Amino acid sequence: MNSEKKNLISLVPTSPTCETKSDQTTIAALAALSAIAVCISSCKKEQVGVFELTEVPLVSTAAEKDKLKTNQQFVSILYTNLFQSAISGSDVFELDQLFQSVGDSEVAKEVLISNFFNESNVQLPTVAEMNADLEAFIVETYKRFFVRLPNEAEKAWVRNFIQSNPYMTPELVYFSFALSNEYQFY
Repeated sequence: MNSEKKNLISLVPTSPTCETKSDQTTIAALAALSAIAVCISSCKKEQVGVFELTEVPLVSTAAEKDKLKTNQQFVSILYTNLFQSAISGSDVFELDQLFQSVGDSEVAKEVLISNFFNESNVQLPTVAEMNADLEAFIVETYKRFFVRLPNEAEKAWVRNFIQSNPYMTPELVYFSFALSNEYQFY
């Protein structure tokens, strides 16, 4: 057994031995410096991601909206505006197929809006709520449908129109906003 150990030990490679004590100290110092350098270079303060909300300004005018909404975009945005929730992708696909099957897209939009208003979960203010704070209703309607604030002339025109028509309801106002030329673009 002793002879086997000697044979195994002779097979293990050995490193060259240092001749002097100073050579051994130098090698130890270099190894220690290398270890310290590795530690220092690898120790960095971890960057913590900071997330902030950036306010997106409302579009100031209708003139800046120059891209026509696709049928899918129109359906999706209209649904979100009326129901205050997202529509499923399969419903958007089905409604897009219906739009494509109807020759007149304006008629298809009118029918779609009417059908949406017949749903029980559509989010509409009451006539009393509309008339209680007409100014706020007008501003919120512009923000909801046009993603912008109305100017003073627009507020005055809509206010006068609603007040001069005793049968005006939020449904009719929303219907007219949804069919407007500005709503067709983004």
